[in-house]
Amino acid sequence: MVSKIRIRLTSRESVTYLIFGVLTTAVDWVSYTVLWALHMDYRVSTALSWAAAVLFAFVTNKLIVFQSYDLRPACLWREFVSFVACRAATGIFTMIGMIVMVDGLRWNEFFGKLVVSAVSLVLNYVLSKLFIFKRNADGETE
Repeated sequence: MVSKIRIRLTSRESVTYLIFGVLTTAVDWVSYTVLWALHMDYRVSTALSWAAAVLFAFVTNKLIVFQSYDLRPACLWREFVSFVACRAATGIFTMIGMIVMVDGLRWNEFFGKLVVSAVSLVLNYVLSKLFIFKRNADGETE
């Protein structure tokens, strides 16, 4: 059983998901910093940097992580809308989780951020694999 878990955690898909998750975070932080340096309001900077990160994550997850190569407009639209909806849902989860842990439970903000980030990472992977870039019996993305 341990070897099966190790294989799943070290699969090409899992490793590339982790790599592009880190790069997605970098896109978010770098774009936020650039917009902030341009004296853009923090709310606008936050929204635009989140959008840039989600767009980067969608492209890399679709093509590299889950290898979904169907580029027909209907498929692209379905996957994109599902992807953004799932990311928005985990974003709301992150916000609620932070409020509960920091304000409600009086946890350290950094520890709370670490916990919700880890849970969101797993949720995003599961949602992407099961609902967005799912494969049929032939191994093709649906």
